[in-house]
Amino acid sequence: MAVTRAQQPVATTAVPLPVRSRLAHPALLLTGILLVALNMRACLAAVSPMVGEIQRSFGLSATASGLITTVPVLFQGVGAPLTPRLTRRFGTERVVLGAVLVLGAGVLLRVLPSVAALYAGCVVIGVAIAVLNVSMPGLVKREFPDRAATMTGVYSTTMLVGATMAAGLSVPLEHALGGGWEASLGAWSLLALVAAVAWLPQVLRARAARAGAAVAAAGTAVGATGTAPGAAAKPAAPGRPVQGIWRSPLAWQISLFMGISSLLVYTLVAWMPTILADHGMDRGEAGLVFAFSNLVQVAGAFLVPLFAGRMTNQRALAVAMALLNAVGIAVLLIAPVPGAWAAAVILGVAQGGSLGLGLAFIVLRTDSAAGAAQLGGMSQAVGYLVAAAGPVGAGALRQATGGWTTPLALMLVLVSVVAVAGWGAGRNRTL
Repeated sequence: MAVTRAQQPVATTAVPLPVRSRLAHPALLLTGILLVALNMRACLAAVSPMVGEIQRSFGLSATASGLITTVPVLFQGVGAPLTPRLTRRFGTERVVLGAVLVLGAGVLLRVLPSVAALYAGCVVIGVAIAVLNVSMPGLVKREFPDRAATMTGVYSTTMLVGATMAAGLSVPLEHALGGGWEASLGAWSLLALVAAVAWLPQVLRARAARAGAAVAAAGTAVGATGTAPGAAAKPAAPGRPVQGIWRSPLAWQISLFMGISSLLVYTLVAWMPTILADHGMDRGEAGLVFAFSNLVQVAGAFLVPLFAGRMTNQRALAVAMALLNAVGIAVLLIAPVPGAWAAAVILGVAQGGSLGLGLAFIVLRTDSAAGAAQLGGMSQAVGYLVAAAGPVGAGALRQATGGWTTPLALMLVLVSVVAVAGWGAGRNRTL
């Protein structure tokens, strides 16, 4: 006899819905995100006050020393395209955990008594940071959909705080641990381990959610015999992608603004303490000046995008950031030791503000999420390539000329390119 719809069996077993466990409380989630963010700049900034010692320890040239900072930047570009495939296969939570652990391993590899291990560690660090760079913003947006902008600001600020902390503590850690630069740099692997432990509850939560979803799917299949399952809500359309973005003058202006601004940042990350020390400043004080500059970047990165969002166009703001960069570099060129703290303030505002403005351009100059993703990918690829040339190029020029005058003068020339690119990128138009 045929079974009518009313007679069809209905599953009576309650299907467990995935819920956030106590281990994955929102406070722990936020703690995990912030601890991961602390690691993403710390291991790069910590090495800057130690470059001179590393150079003497291995007998490296100035050019080879510049590679200590350049290699991680280059391999951030290599790791970024791999991340979407990893997150699709393993899930964002597990990928973040793996990247933090790999980052800690890279920090330890970098301090082994071998030049090959030094650069291999730099490669590992660069790839791990690239994976985190791509994974974390999307995860923040997913977990805090109503406060994504605020949380992104907190997350970005925490990265800069990590850099400031590492730059300021590297030399004191060396003295406290009594083990030279190796002990000081290696100690930052403990911060990665703490972040991994704090992140573990999110991996457990994600695993429980996947198991709950599988049970729910099985229950739906049992209870929906002969019926059509309810249609799932479609996500909002991401919008139409930009056609020919690599041929767009506006896209190139934004990419060059971000790329050359990043080159200036990474060059000074690599060499600012050394520049000051070479002019007679105590290494400990040079590290503190550098750390203070990183701290001031927090204010620039937070405030400049707020101003940008309230302006019809951002041309004046972009040129102002370029001028501040020029003034800060000129102080290092003319009066590096007497003007060190002033230069730290000016460069901190300029560098943090340029970073924030570059990210704001990606949103302001596109009409869709798909377009923003395209422009972000292009500007990141160009930015890493351009920025990577800074530390090694400055080191090579310093070795060839015997001083810092030529590298700093060339940086002043590049600031003019930033101003021109920013003037174009700040126009009130979209791709």
